[in-house]
Amino acid sequence: MDTPTGEALEVDLHRLELRFAEARLMEPRAVEALAQSIEECGQLIACIAVPEQGSNRLILIDGYRRILALRRLGRDTACVESWACDLAQALLRVLARANARPFAALEEALLLRELVHGQGLSEREVARRTGRDVSWVSRRLELVCALPEVLLAAVRKGSVSTWAATRVLAPLARANTEHATQLLDALVSSPLSSRELHSWFQHYQRTPRAARERMVCHPRLFIQSLQARDEQRADTRLREGPEGQCVTDVRQILTLIKRLRQCLPTLSQQALPEPLQGALTRLRSALEALQCELTRSFDHDPQPDPRCGANPAIPRTEPA
Repeated sequence: MDTPTGEALEVDLHRLELRFAEARLMEPRAVEALAQSIEECGQLIACIAVPEQGSNRLILIDGYRRILALRRLGRDTACVESWACDLAQALLRVLARANARPFAALEEALLLRELVHGQGLSEREVARRTGRDVSWVSRRLELVCALPEVLLAAVRKGSVSTWAATRVLAPLARANTEHATQLLDALVSSPLSSRELHSWFQHYQRTPRAARERMVCHPRLFIQSLQARDEQRADTRLREGPEGQCVTDVRQILTLIKRLRQCLPTLSQQALPEPLQGALTRLRSALEALQCELTRSFDHDPQPDPRCGANPAIPRTEPA
């Protein structure tokens, strides 16, 4: 899809209509780095716009971060390339140039929503004119439709990352909108890293509903309590040494054996599947080997089980 392009010109910022500002992720750090680059080297890449019908204004298609960076530097003009085409064709062209300008998945989803719901194009038409397949367009639209507007606004402002929005807040919003809103408010004032938020969400899914209210209101406090618990366990392991670790491991084994014995009555009434038979055979062998090791290490058995290997304590006839 070839789009006629015009010459890049210096355009006053007040002539630009930022119609699709809500479809862009601002990312303050990226804007700051771009402003520093423009101050040192100038604006290297022109913004893209199309003329607005009936006025001398230009609708900005691409270059929203550059406009923010220029305003931060106190500039009044921007280098803009005006495309001689309609709005829908310009948006399609920008989406098709994914290699030249990488978009975040959420940005692509917001632009696709404008093309489908705002410009009236079908998903099949959008897929054909952007060089993608229909399933890609559908997946992107599902992504943006799953996020509430308040969450989209937080992602655009940079208060919440796209990963946090799609992997944690969106599933939480579908299950419990109130908890998602409370968590979002808490993250804005006290953000968590992606790893910390992933750990928080894993514990949330396993936590009883009565205790989840405290988790969503104070996620930072919950993560700090987890860190304190892990540090306490590490101190305990260091203080007790390998003997304490062995005690812990033995207790875990006893718990698993107790659970297994509770299942045995139901297993004895049916034919065991082959994978389970193999697992039980390996378990029996491992327990026998462990028993031999315990006997040899602590009881000094003078007549060891031959399956446990040779016992160096037994005298043997050696050649002269």
